[in-house]
Amino acid sequence: MTSPAGIRTTAERTVTARKTTARGRTRPSRSLENSLLGGLGPGALVAGMDEVGRGALAGPVTVGVAVVTEQTSRRMPPGLADSKLLTPQARQDLVSPVRRWCTGWAVGHADPDEIDELGIIAALRLAGRRALADLAAAGLSPGVIILDGVHDWLSEPAQGELFAPEPPLVRVPGTDLEPVVPPVRTQVKADMTSAVVAAASVLAKVERDAIMVDLDAEHPEYCWAANKGYSSAEHIAALREHGACALHRRSWHLPGIGDELGVRVGDDDDADVEVIVHASGEVGFGAAEAALDPDGGELGSDDHEPHTPDAADLFGAYGDAPYAVSAEEVGAALEPAGVVGRPRGQGMMVP
Repeated sequence: MTSPAGIRTTAERTVTARKTTARGRTRPSRSLENSLLGGLGPGALVAGMDEVGRGALAGPVTVGVAVVTEQTSRRMPPGLADSKLLTPQARQDLVSPVRRWCTGWAVGHADPDEIDELGIIAALRLAGRRALADLAAAGLSPGVIILDGVHDWLSEPAQGELFAPEPPLVRVPGTDLEPVVPPVRTQVKADMTSAVVAAASVLAKVERDAIMVDLDAEHPEYCWAANKGYSSAEHIAALREHGACALHRRSWHLPGIGDELGVRVGDDDDADVEVIVHASGEVGFGAAEAALDPDGGELGSDDHEPHTPDAADLFGAYGDAPYAVSAEEVGAALEPAGVVGRPRGQGMMVP
């Protein structure tokens, strides 16, 4: 398949930047948090939030949140970094130091049934609000949240989501109150540059990984202890042999089950488009997975394999914001490759 002009260059720049960060051992800092705290006044709290599991085929999507104040120690836990740049053991070793360092923290989840019912964006929002509810139960109410990426999936869409199912109501434990969602500050690669977001990233990743290891005991055929629900070769082979189980995201067309796969690129008014990719083998799945998890394979981790080159070619231009593009923008970008864009429900066809 011919790549849209310029998309490979964008993807290669992203990969190069990540490798440079890993080699240079760049550490996150408190600069952004301190700047925001200075504008909020005495006693203010700033939270960092990050998600994990968005591009997995099975298991929950998980959102971590960590909180700092002006009194939080300037001495960050040694080795703190974006969870994707750490080995599994390094992440595990950071959990206790990160929890001690933060003023507060919480982790929320949305399960596969909720992802299937609500769509991935609304499921992310649900998991994030569950984490905020646990913070509120501990008496912590951040004045602002730093959210990794460029798309604010935590706040309610300004115009609502037409025909969207009603999500479960989230209450602060022990009360009838809903958690307050503070203003959101999006920041590209905040998990690399912001200490509080890196902390949230580590806590979310370790907790979700532990869930997938536990679930592996119920379904060892899918090798979830190793792949954490992502699209490893063993996972795809098991899907081909055994089919999907109740813990898979069955609203998605999963690799190894037929040769058609479809996945939602977005669930808000700015990204209301569905992509259907017809392809032989598993090449097509790489593109769909990239739409959901554009960062690709995790450096320093064997959790899942990197995306195929076709995935980077097709979706690399959208960086961290596959959900923030409109149907028109997707169609315009893919047209040079011979991909025809149509509204949700009609799909896109790759000749």
